[in-house]
Amino acid sequence: MISAQEWGNPNGPEILFIHGFSQSHLSWLRQVRSELAKSFRMITYDIRGHGGSDKPLTPEYYQDPKRWGDELNAVMKGAKLKHPVLVGWSYGGRIIAEYLMHYGDGNIAGINFVAAFTAVASEFLGPATPAVRKMASEDLAENIENTLSFLRSSTVRTLPPDEFEMMLAYNMVVPSKVRLHMLARPAPYEESLKKIKVPVLVTHGMEDQVALIPMARYTATVVPNAQSSLYEGVGHMPFWEDTARFNRELGEFVTRSNKR
Repeated sequence: MISAQEWGNPNGPEILFIHGFSQSHLSWLRQVRSELAKSFRMITYDIRGHGGSDKPLTPEYYQDPKRWGDELNAVMKGAKLKHPVLVGWSYGGRIIAEYLMHYGDGNIAGINFVAAFTAVASEFLGPATPAVRKMASEDLAENIENTLSFLRSSTVRTLPPDEFEMMLAYNMVVPSKVRLHMLARPAPYEESLKKIKVPVLVTHGMEDQVALIPMARYTATVVPNAQSSLYEGVGHMPFWEDTARFNRELGEFVTRSNKR
């Protein structure tokens, strides 16, 4: 079972949000509870192994790219989305790429890659990488310590305690085995990225310590006609750290993408 949620204007242009590694649909609260809700129909969901979704513990559920593409397609069908813009944060960029590998872009209006991984290479991985890997530890103390380290690395400015505690809570819902199975798998996406015909916006924080700026530049170079929006003084969560700018740019992008 995949847990999905609907927000906003049921008759508005559609946005489907895909969160990152060890996160949840709650990552998008600053979007779905914002002014965007007046104009857009928004769908969030917890990817498998996360949040309120089922958490199978065997590796094939996380290492087979087609399963991720099928899951995203199932959410689109279940929500009866007609032509959504896909917004993929961090690992969510991989899930979008895996959807494209098997389904192409014929049923979507556009893509917003947000601090997103569309390839895996050492030059793209920031200093938070060792902590991310240790988040798969079966030792609970080590697991928590590195989850805390990852979250601290995800923003430039220190988050208020209530926000940080909420993020830690939904991160710790994800079993260590799920985290392990999601890491260190190939990312054969380049040919699918080159075939994208819909509008693409690449959003990235200049101070990202998880996915370095060369990751954004790679995506913008490989994807035909992609546009980039780089945020100075912002880390891995531009939608949270500079919500006003992110929401404005997302709304404008969705509107343009639906006029094609």
